[in-house]
Amino acid sequence: MQKLERHEFASDNTAGICPEAWAALEAANKGECASYAEDPWTNRLQHRVAEIFETECTVYPVFNGTAANALALAAICRPFHSIICHELAHIQTDECGAPEFFSGGGKLLPISGANGKIDLADAAAIIASQHGVHSHKPRAISITQATELGTTYKPDEIGAAAQFAHRQEMFVHMDGARFSNAVASLKCAPRGITWELGVDVLCLGGTKNGLAAGDLVIFFRRDLANEFDYRAKQGGQLASKTRFLSAPWLALLADDLWLKNAGRANAAAGRLASRLEAEANLRPVFPIEANAVFLRLNNAIVTDLQSRGWQFYKFVEPDIYRLMCSWAVTDQAIDDLVRDMVEATRVQSS
Repeated sequence: MQKLERHEFASDNTAGICPEAWAALEAANKGECASYAEDPWTNRLQHRVAEIFETECTVYPVFNGTAANALALAAICRPFHSIICHELAHIQTDECGAPEFFSGGGKLLPISGANGKIDLADAAAIIASQHGVHSHKPRAISITQATELGTTYKPDEIGAAAQFAHRQEMFVHMDGARFSNAVASLKCAPRGITWELGVDVLCLGGTKNGLAAGDLVIFFRRDLANEFDYRAKQGGQLASKTRFLSAPWLALLADDLWLKNAGRANAAAGRLASRLEAEANLRPVFPIEANAVFLRLNNAIVTDLQSRGWQFYKFVEPDIYRLMCSWAVTDQAIDDLVRDMVEATRVQSS
């Protein structure tokens, strides 16, 4: 009998398209309209994003988060510039050098920091260690919201990072693949953790929050978007049928659906963490502030769970594993995983 593979907690990319986005996609699939971002849906999306962030901004849909980050950083960095980021940032660990490639030689400078957040003392030290014209010139700080460890930057932390960056004549890039989860967790206005505090460009993720594809590059410093349309085209990120990226976004941004989906995922992570701690004596390694749960598991427990069909990833060596909750995770899936976790830990302790 073939083993059933279960991917509910492997990633928030494993979930399907939320019903509202699917309906919007189907509705957009009627008739003909202008192509290459000249369609009515993309025009409305520009206005809707400006409404949500309560400021004028320039918005470009691209296919995915790697493209968003890489092209946004390339727009603000020259080949001789560098970007400070956390050592676990997605741009450092999971984007195949795309930010450096698309910037034509820009260099990532990874630094440490507790709970996935950059340490500004380390940022100051790495800037001080650069050797003038012999080194890449620091040009941007990239912060991830929510972080790769499932924590959130609080407004004062973002403000401090932005002030630090701007004093150094650097820009602030925010990787917001899970920005929706951060807003839902912090219960703040989107402006309150972005442009109002000095974020210059945000890469807003929708793929992990109910869309099939299509993240947004949002320039709050609109002058930085100069000729970005050419950059997106050259990078293979100008969709000919852009309406099929923009229409689902309009559904996601209607009636706060983007925050409802994210809030559901966050709440599921909280329930999962609480039950694992109470029933399996597994305490989360990092604070539960978004939709991720990190656990320290030994190889025997991991092997047992994998034999039961569960798929999830080791995230931090040597023994820290990540469980992600998507917008679509069910109570039944949580029940099933907790049951198998309890059984696996019981077997290993007997």
